[in-house]
Amino acid sequence: MAATALYTPEVLALATSLSAWPWDDALPLQGEARSRSCGSTLALGLALDDAGRIARIGIRARACAIGQAAAAIFAGAAIGRDAAQIAHAADALRAWLSGEGGLPDWPGLPVIAPARDYPGRHGAIRLAWDAAQDLLPTA
Repeated sequence: MAATALYTPEVLALATSLSAWPWDDALPLQGEARSRSCGSTLALGLALDDAGRIARIGIRARACAIGQAAAAIFAGAAIGRDAAQIAHAADALRAWLSGEGGLPDWPGLPVIAPARDYPGRHGAIRLAWDAAQDLLPTA
């Protein structure tokens, strides 16, 4: 598969859309994830509502376009989700990337589905879910 098939206009548009979730030092939950395979990093800030669901998101990414697009996909559907839903999605994403499951039910993921064929991008794809899973309290 050619790089042009991986870095489609839709992927590039998602990557640039991260500006919709600017970093905010005031977000109470803050963490970072790093991809061992490519060195991409993502800082994630979250605020939760009274029910423990994600209410606000801030992202600072130093990642390839696939990692940035995946972070935008995460942010675009994470509001209103709780720790269990994020953990379930993170597990499903890991299973799909390893070839052990179907594409997770998360809006927007089909845009980056071709990146599954590039194992060096898997860590960058998982950054936002990994960071969120680390930040969110578990029951």
